[in-house]
Amino acid sequence: MVTATQEVNYQEAKSYADSVYKTVLKRNPNEPLFHQAVKEILDSLVPVLAKHPKYIKNNILERMVEPERAVFFRVPWVDDNGDIQVNRGFRIQFNSAIGPYKGGLRFHPSVDASTIKFLGFEQIFKNSLTGQPIGGGKGGSDFDPKGKSDMEVMRFAQSFMTELYRHIGPDIDVPAGDIGVGGREIGYMFGQYKRIRGGNEAGVLTGKGLLYGGSLTRTEATGYGCVYFVNEMLKWKGQSFEGRTVVVSGSGNVSIYAIEKAQQLGAKVIACSDSNGYIYDEDGIDLRTVKRLKEVERKRISEYVKEHRNAIYVEDCSGIWSLPCDIALPCATQNEIDEKAAALLVENGVIAVGEGANMPSTLEAIEVFLQGNVLFGPAKAANAGGVAVSALEMSQNSMRLAWSFEEVDAKLHAIMTNIFVRSMQAAEEYGHPGNLVVGANIAGFTKVADAMIAQGVI
Repeated sequence: MVTATQEVNYQEAKSYADSVYKTVLKRNPNEPLFHQAVKEILDSLVPVLAKHPKYIKNNILERMVEPERAVFFRVPWVDDNGDIQVNRGFRIQFNSAIGPYKGGLRFHPSVDASTIKFLGFEQIFKNSLTGQPIGGGKGGSDFDPKGKSDMEVMRFAQSFMTELYRHIGPDIDVPAGDIGVGGREIGYMFGQYKRIRGGNEAGVLTGKGLLYGGSLTRTEATGYGCVYFVNEMLKWKGQSFEGRTVVVSGSGNVSIYAIEKAQQLGAKVIACSDSNGYIYDEDGIDLRTVKRLKEVERKRISEYVKEHRNAIYVEDCSGIWSLPCDIALPCATQNEIDEKAAALLVENGVIAVGEGANMPSTLEAIEVFLQGNVLFGPAKAANAGGVAVSALEMSQNSMRLAWSFEEVDAKLHAIMTNIFVRSMQAAEEYGHPGNLVVGANIAGFTKVADAMIAQGVI
């Protein structure tokens, strides 16, 4: 074992990282998403491990890949026909070295242990990058809110919180929303938490309604933050969104507000999607229509073409990446861009990619972008706006204050700019100038790792 001050060579550091990854594979079989997230991080950390062997001596990687706590539970609820349904609930509390666990809840049929563990692991580094005192966690259920009545969603959310409340609190673990969990779901869960606990601990959940402790700009935060980050990348190359053609996957919260901010910055957004297919509008996406269809009427994106005759709808959402564009913002779900799609984007002239979703590009796709000299904003950096404003909501709840939209937006913009700067500096320091994947991973890691060392073996 090396000492804390003895430098090791690159190959020794890589061997150590590889050994940790092999242990992850052995201990977590059949969890490919978690494996992918861990490998992407560990491969990036080799330069910092070689330069600072204290992380090897203190077994930081072994400790970091193991969640501090994992809670799996049954969620029984009654549907509108009076039948009892049963779903699975999850909460992974991954790392609290720099603050209470923080991360969203995802309600989607695809949710399983691998999904929640990959999201929770990514959240450690994302939260660290924001500069705020929040640790990493994630949770959710394989419940699908699509097609359910408000009463069914409420009954499920209440049952879910009846178990989850035991494991969360304003200074312990503060969940938020994610795919399938918006203001409606957060409201029902918050109401049940108050019913069980008594009192009004507003800081126990973020993404709340503005009437009961929510923050202005929280709805827009992830989409806006992604565009702010990509704009910093473009500015670094003397470019901007002005006059650029943009493709945004998805049509949920992140996608809608990424479209909105890109349009405000002078871009022409020509396409967006949902899980069934995508729309292409050569005149530019009419955001008012998309907002109404998705946020108010909860309809499929295919309905857009009934009102915009020049637009077309195409089945198969993955085809959206065949459209030529200057900037691609994958804001739908994990691994939506594979190696083939990435190569097609590069061939069609894409200059920048900003990951608005969590891990939307495969490892092979990321390599294609980097080899193609595409400006690439990895999710843990570009996607951090949502959790950043969630932490600002926690601050407002603690102080019993409510900041204006402009105040929160300015703080968000500053946070995203700082993430870009810190990631670029780390990439430069460790021999990978301009590589924001390496830079973001190292910048996020070192803060958490140093806090873990300072707190001893816990």
